[in-house]
Amino acid sequence: MTRPQPLLSLSRRYLTTITTPRTSTITTTTTCLLRSPQPQPQSRLRTITPRIRAYHSIHHPSPSHPYTNSQTTILSAALHHVPTHGFTRNALTLGARDAGFLDVSVQLFPRAEFDLILFYLASRRGLLRSKVDNDNLLQSAQPQSVDDKIKVLIMERLRMNAEVKEKWVYALAIMSLGENIPMSLSELYALSDDILTLAGDASVDASWYSKRVTIAAVYASSEFMMTLDTSAGLRDTEEFLGRRLAEVGAVGDKLSGVKQCLGFMGTTAVGLGKSWGLKI
Repeated sequence: MTRPQPLLSLSRRYLTTITTPRTSTITTTTTCLLRSPQPQPQSRLRTITPRIRAYHSIHHPSPSHPYTNSQTTILSAALHHVPTHGFTRNALTLGARDAGFLDVSVQLFPRAEFDLILFYLASRRGLLRSKVDNDNLLQSAQPQSVDDKIKVLIMERLRMNAEVKEKWVYALAIMSLGENIPMSLSELYALSDDILTLAGDASVDASWYSKRVTIAAVYASSEFMMTLDTSAGLRDTEEFLGRRLAEVGAVGDKLSGVKQCLGFMGTTAVGLGKSWGLKI
């Protein structure tokens, strides 16, 4: 059976939206001019989060963000300041200083705070894949179904937000800006694709599309729940996630045929953005 092709409209929008930084005065400045004259300790630089590695799902590559080495270094360092300063220009500035760059180097990011948010989202996807590949996240003494693995993956991803939980509402507000919505939804879709691929989902029919949009909606609503959760170990969020997965599983069992799947997917696509707090 022929494998389905990726969502062309979503991919085209993503590829045409994510481009290298627009030409400006600062982007023509050489890296050496942006560097601070005072060298930074090597021990500090070693703590910087490594660059996001390339990853290809069965059907299409997950979206990548074409940042230069200098941009990646600054963004990685800035993530250390997000728990305190949020997804702000101040966090970017502090990251630039930590990496040995001048404050003016934040102009390398035409999308400012949104670049930091995108980098955070993509880096957490990379960390999730690393936990599966290197830390045996899905290893269990008992056999696990695809649904069981999906729940484990979603909860692990949600727990990664613990340090930025208080800052996430502000991040959602930035993601809700009209020009940022397409890329925000693309990143959410990429996460759902990663989760299903890592869980071992092998569907190749019309449900391949509906499953990814549905998992995106489940994740979005669970993440919003997490921002309100005060229970120990995100117990309430995990229970909420279990109920949501049961609900979409029941709906999925009733779907038959391409038209029904696409209709359900279209309805869910609008809902998932709203679940994530996006104003659409």
